[in-house]
Amino acid sequence: MSGDSTDDSDVAQGEETVVRRDRFSGGPAREFLSSLAGDERIFTADLAVDRAHVVMLAEQEIISDEEAGWILDALADVENAGHGDLSGGEDVHEAIESAVIDRIGPDGGKMHTARSRNDEVAACIRYRLRADLLEAIETTLALREALIDAAAEHTDTLMPGYTHLQPAQPITVGHFLMSYASTISRDTARLLDAYDRTNESPLGGAAFAGTPFDIDRERTAALLGFDRVVDNSMDASSARDFLAEATAALAIHATTLSGLAEDIVIFANKGYIDLSDDYSSTSSIMPQKKNPDTLELTRAVAGDATGELTGLLTTLKGLPQAYNRDLQRAHPHTFRAVDAVVEASAVAAGAVSTASWNEKLLADEAGAGFSTATGIADLLAMAGLPFRTAHEVVALAAEEAEDRDTGVSAALLDSATEDVLGESLFKYVDEQAVAAALDPAQSVESRDSQGGPATAAVESTIAGARETLADDSDALADRQAALDEAETTLAKEVDQYV
Repeated sequence: MSGDSTDDSDVAQGEETVVRRDRFSGGPAREFLSSLAGDERIFTADLAVDRAHVVMLAEQEIISDEEAGWILDALADVENAGHGDLSGGEDVHEAIESAVIDRIGPDGGKMHTARSRNDEVAACIRYRLRADLLEAIETTLALREALIDAAAEHTDTLMPGYTHLQPAQPITVGHFLMSYASTISRDTARLLDAYDRTNESPLGGAAFAGTPFDIDRERTAALLGFDRVVDNSMDASSARDFLAEATAALAIHATTLSGLAEDIVIFANKGYIDLSDDYSSTSSIMPQKKNPDTLELTRAVAGDATGELTGLLTTLKGLPQAYNRDLQRAHPHTFRAVDAVVEASAVAAGAVSTASWNEKLLADEAGAGFSTATGIADLLAMAGLPFRTAHEVVALAAEEAEDRDTGVSAALLDSATEDVLGESLFKYVDEQAVAAALDPAQSVESRDSQGGPATAAVESTIAGARETLADDSDALADRQAALDEAETTLAKEVDQYV
């Protein structure tokens, strides 16, 4: 993509345009400068931007209705011919303008009146990226729904919880899955915010210093479905912080996906979860293998997205105001990131929704490594002991059990209490309470504070998550409906001239 790197004029039409192109049409660097091949992604966006601009020019009586009709008719012909038919331009913007001129003559150059390629390309990038962001948001919603639905099936399915990859405390599969649903809810919110700041119109900023023509920037913004205008003309043409924000949001979501994928890969290794064959593969030489390849690739996408963010920020770092040709290499980072992350997010949703959990093995492992230790310490603390003292008692019992290669029992806990306090454990708690605290299932159910792993707490979390998911789905639908309405309005306005 490029801007007006050779001429800051806001008017490019007729023979004047041809003369300028003749002067700069050759040289060994033309292929290096050209972005036409890579601009196919914004071909449709450019046509929409052209149409809105031409309609506005006619409404403002900057060009005649007849001239607008000729240009708009030619743009329809260019669209039908497709991006592959374009040639002779540094970028898609210049190539489309040249194609219009080829069809209707020098008056075709009037489509570029009161604008520059600088504000034009910025509008095209925003126009296309906002659609990509809506798709990314949609995939986060699908993944959240898959996680919530799976969690609802496993609100009381025990499993071991880990810190430092060591057995820590028993939890439930529902609690585990909702931890990711919560994180991805924030990923959705970041992408919605990025969409809203992307969906602003730079058209009318021209090269960077505005235009003397009596244009209506609000009108072109409305015709294209932008929520508002980027006010300052220099900022409008040169700002790419919306790319950085969108790419950062995508990279954060990719990092979330990587964590989820890593957990599932580890759980598959332990036999806790069985991935569907649709999301697995086998070895080319070892027929017994079932590999979680899709999740491994999902895990790797975090590196792709982070690399694109780093490349983008490095490109933008230290650029002087206003437009610089470096910006031609900025937005491909974002488009590559969104493509990779959308695909990975969709794969993760499919893997989660089709996987099955080994409930018996998970229950057997839930108490591994004396994972109920904290529950015993809490029990003693609730009986009046300082928590640090209770911690010391339980730690001593755990050490003794490890030395004996046995599990922690009420007898060992009683002995440890005698060693630390000189008193029996059962002075503070009864045997039934100790037995309950040692049991993984009862330990989980005791943790019924807000957001905890107890069945009722998880069910409450799920209910809240479904409400938030519905709100976010509505927010997505509202944004998409606004774009659809603008597209319909623009088509009707164009029809008045063609």
